[in-house]
Amino acid sequence: MQVLMWNYLVALLLSFFIFKPDFTAVGRNAPWVIYTLLSVLLPLIFLFLIASIRHTGIVKTDAAQRLSLIIPILAAYFIFQEKFNLFKIIGISICFPAIWLILKKPDAQKSKKWIFPAVVLLGFGVIDTMFKKIATYTEIPYTTSIFIIFAGALIVSKILVANEMFACKTKIQGKNLLFGFIVGVFNFGNIIFYLTAHKTFATNPSTVFASINIGVIVLGSIVGTLVFKEKLSILNYAGILLAVAAILFITLSQVY
Repeated sequence: MQVLMWNYLVALLLSFFIFKPDFTAVGRNAPWVIYTLLSVLLPLIFLFLIASIRHTGIVKTDAAQRLSLIIPILAAYFIFQEKFNLFKIIGISICFPAIWLILKKPDAQKSKKWIFPAVVLLGFGVIDTMFKKIATYTEIPYTTSIFIIFAGALIVSKILVANEMFACKTKIQGKNLLFGFIVGVFNFGNIIFYLTAHKTFATNPSTVFASINIGVIVLGSIVGTLVFKEKLSILNYAGILLAVAAILFITLSQVY
């Protein structure tokens, strides 16, 4: 929780000094409901992520997080009124078996704590969709929106840390500040590029949703194999090839 708190402080400072947010356009008509929901969901989903890893393992948790793709994809069609051509339908259809094959590993442990990965799936799906909504809100610069969201998430994480210090008698540790700084830099960059992608592909949000989720899994698999010497099965390699094919079809959907 301390790492999470420092992470949002670093991200908040970076967004302030780099983007110099303009608050003149922020008023009653700003999407305060979305700002509030994201401010609460961002730190809370992290807690469910940890609980899911603890009770069901990394593989199932990662699968749940990436399969959350289905929620923003459905939102792209039903809420944002995106038109799907044949290439995009094929690419998105390939996404889900690709994710399943990449993440498929022998797992003898059975757990009834299904609620945690279920919340992870739902939470990340809703967060992705709300970030897309923020990116399409033209009245307020999205860099200003990001600052407001980081500020809200910092307040929520401070409350959680204070509760932890009071209930569990924990103390502030210097190493958490260091890790928080590292996480904050990556968190800031991640969300900024994510929103920039949505601005660039404003009429094709499913392209961003699918590419990011599939891309993370492919890169994660490559790093896991080369750096951490994890062994991949034939099914895992088949999943990576399918993922590349999915990205190719989704990219082609932008051209044709």
